[in-house]
Amino acid sequence: MSKLNAVDLTQKLIRHESYSGNEKGVSEELAKFFKENGFDDVHVDKYGNTIGHIKGSRPGPKIVFDGHMDTVPVTDEIEWKYPPFEAEIHDDKIYGRGTSDMKGALASMAVAARNFNEKTAGDFAGEIYVAGIVHEECFEGVAAREVSAYAKPDYVIIGEASNCNVKIGQRGRAEIKIEVLGKPAHSANPEKGINAVYKMCKVIEAIRDLKPTHHDRLGYGILELVDIKSSPYPGASVVPEKCIATYDRRLLVDETKESVLAPINELLEKLMKEDSELKARAYYSIGEENCFTGEIIEGERFFPGWIFDEEEDWVEKVVAKLKDKGQNPDITQYNFCTNGSHYAGEAKIKTLGIGPSRENLAHTVNEYIEVSELEKVVDSYEAVMEALLV
Repeated sequence: MSKLNAVDLTQKLIRHESYSGNEKGVSEELAKFFKENGFDDVHVDKYGNTIGHIKGSRPGPKIVFDGHMDTVPVTDEIEWKYPPFEAEIHDDKIYGRGTSDMKGALASMAVAARNFNEKTAGDFAGEIYVAGIVHEECFEGVAAREVSAYAKPDYVIIGEASNCNVKIGQRGRAEIKIEVLGKPAHSANPEKGINAVYKMCKVIEAIRDLKPTHHDRLGYGILELVDIKSSPYPGASVVPEKCIATYDRRLLVDETKESVLAPINELLEKLMKEDSELKARAYYSIGEENCFTGEIIEGERFFPGWIFDEEEDWVEKVVAKLKDKGQNPDITQYNFCTNGSHYAGEAKIKTLGIGPSRENLAHTVNEYIEVSELEKVVDSYEAVMEALLV
């Protein structure tokens, strides 16, 4: 039986470059760990999600520990102090792409599950699933749908960075397209056409006056312009006949696809009544990505927000066990989107976020994770199992 600790396994995972769609090396490394460390079975689904399963001796609740295997790219390795795929340790920190986001957490989940199984000799009530997820960096929660359909969990623990604090919610996000159609013409005779960009400028200014939704804990449902593109592009000597603006919308609890688009559609209808030449519509982006298994994964870019009450019994049980281990976690919420958008936001599964490292290290040059954080979060994940698998 392999005796790798969380540091060892983190280093092994980091040494496999795993940009979205290329997670195969991490999947194989994780599956190898599961097979060598007493997991009952290993399942790799059609997208490449890699799931290790341990079944207790008695019936009880099922917990999924969720950590994504993919990372954002390294744009320029020369900018890094240490090689981003060597997982070198300096000053008790492991450096490399994905250390904090989030191979350190995934490795710690696998090690904690093994430790708990060994300490209890498998005599516990329930089942443990450690799931390495694909394509999270592309669209949060889409691949995770396959995991919850397979495991049917009662609880989910998201391993995104939290400094080992407990996260009980997050804002979600949606990617909204505003499309304006014009009429093409030669730019030497612009009066013969309808410039879609000019029309879009009026739409953008009007959208800025929309009042954002608000949640007392999660904040504002921000709607922010992030991209704009006209066509044809490049448009030399042509009045643009189409313009598409992309908005990032931060989602609050219980917001639906219909409720989010409603005020935008109402505004567009008003503007089109005022301007007979304006033709505009709003819709959600559709994402499509290739998986390392050969499958195509796709989904609408609408990832709900969610939150639980910190006084719920199951939350209090987890926090109490963490305190028993000498930890004193803050109970807060994520400022970014996670796979919890599916588990909690869509499927309404009881979900918490607990992860090592700081949130602001994700996607950075010289990304690292402290060895002490890995050791601490292994205890955190064992505490979760002790609290819920009774």
